[in-house]
Amino acid sequence: MAPRSPRTPLNDDLGLGLQAGPNRGVNKDGTFNVRRVGLPRFRPYEFYHHLITMGWVPFLSLLFLAFLGTNALFALLYLGIGMDHFVRAGGGSLQDRLLDAFFFSAQTLTTVGYGHISPKGPLASAAAALESLLGLLSFALATGLLYGRFSRPQACLRFSSRAVVAPYQQIEGFMFRLVNMRSNQLIEVEATVSLSFQDLASNTRRFMLLPLERSKIHLFPSSWTVVHPIDETSPLLGMTEADLRRAKAEFIVLIKAFDDTFSQTIYARTSYTAEEVHWGTRFKPMHAVGPDGVTELDVRDLDEVAGPEAADRA
Repeated sequence: MAPRSPRTPLNDDLGLGLQAGPNRGVNKDGTFNVRRVGLPRFRPYEFYHHLITMGWVPFLSLLFLAFLGTNALFALLYLGIGMDHFVRAGGGSLQDRLLDAFFFSAQTLTTVGYGHISPKGPLASAAAALESLLGLLSFALATGLLYGRFSRPQACLRFSSRAVVAPYQQIEGFMFRLVNMRSNQLIEVEATVSLSFQDLASNTRRFMLLPLERSKIHLFPSSWTVVHPIDETSPLLGMTEADLRRAKAEFIVLIKAFDDTFSQTIYARTSYTAEEVHWGTRFKPMHAVGPDGVTELDVRDLDEVAGPEAADRA
């Protein structure tokens, strides 16, 4: 049995394509389960994006390796010019000359210039001037990347690991919930839920938007249980857990909110497959009143469910 669509048109493609595949379209962490092939190996237009989005440990390691590599190259250049073109008090062994060249390069690159070593002659001075220019440009670039990484707004929304189909106002509803893990304030939070399922007749993916009980909340200091009522207009009406699994159903979630810390709009995505939808259970309440009368929200209970008789106050 395929989901019916009395009001919402089919083939509302989300951009994932209609080709049916064995895997979900959107992973739990919000990444898309799409792989691009045929791209060129060298893509300079990806360099900035990669530096901004890569992890902090690889990013800082890359900066450190770039610093060491640049100093090593200029140290070899200074050795090639000859350390007799520099005023220094070091020894004449290869190790002493190499160390002097490396640390002179580090001082020139960072414009520290302690004065223990200085170039003499036009060739050594030209090389040092070139490195100082490169140092100014490279550190300006590194500073911009650091600012870009810190200033880039990122959503830190945590979704429940499962969705449920539970009793809701004399009927049933498809539900999941989410909470903001940061202490910042999100306003004008909007939710969009789309159902993706496989049309067994044509072996293609079909998409439809699911109407929500409440698609937007103005304030988000607590948790939010997003509900799709399974009423007479719902494409899930009359469907069973086996029907959803047979159709390889996937509920794709998009959250949009305004972050008042960065004054920018943020987005978060996730999805629930038919196997991640629990039937006949309800979410346990996450709220309690503290001894001082302040409402306490225990985010550790985000995934906790109970039987259908449990009241859901989340």
